[in-house]
Amino acid sequence: MIIDEIAQIDKYTSLHPLFEKAFEYIKSLDTEKIKNGKFAIQGDDLFVIHAADNGVPMLDSIANFECHNTYIDIQYVYAGVETVGYKSRDLCVEPRGEYNSEKDVLFYEDAPDFFFKLYPGQFGIYFPNDVHAPMIGEGMIKKLVLKVRVK
Repeated sequence: MIIDEIAQIDKYTSLHPLFEKAFEYIKSLDTEKIKNGKFAIQGDDLFVIHAADNGVPMLDSIANFECHNTYIDIQYVYAGVETVGYKSRDLCVEPRGEYNSEKDVLFYEDAPDFFFKLYPGQFGIYFPNDVHAPMIGEGMIKKLVLKVRVK
């Protein structure tokens, strides 16, 4: 997992062949004109979900404590404050059901080891080993979720 400020995002381009394109997308957006929805950037290899929704209570988010096998998440908050729960997948012991390959998600009953906040202008990168519980907070949270296919 990586947490940082958008001003530092270019430091991470070498981590994946599609990160540079993903970061350029983030930097090119006018956040005043973003419309909610799912949009392709490079087919199924790189796409974005524009999301604006009210934050949820901690227990509601933890009920969907998740990780992914096929995609890396780059989550960029541009309005509101989001709290996220985290635990390494290596330390999780209670999967809830089986991995859903169609939705690229596996849920866990485990509790996060810690929580952190993302403020406007900050992002988190969640790799397949990063189990996360997002969207904890009060009020409107606006963010981009870029899905980058693991290569």
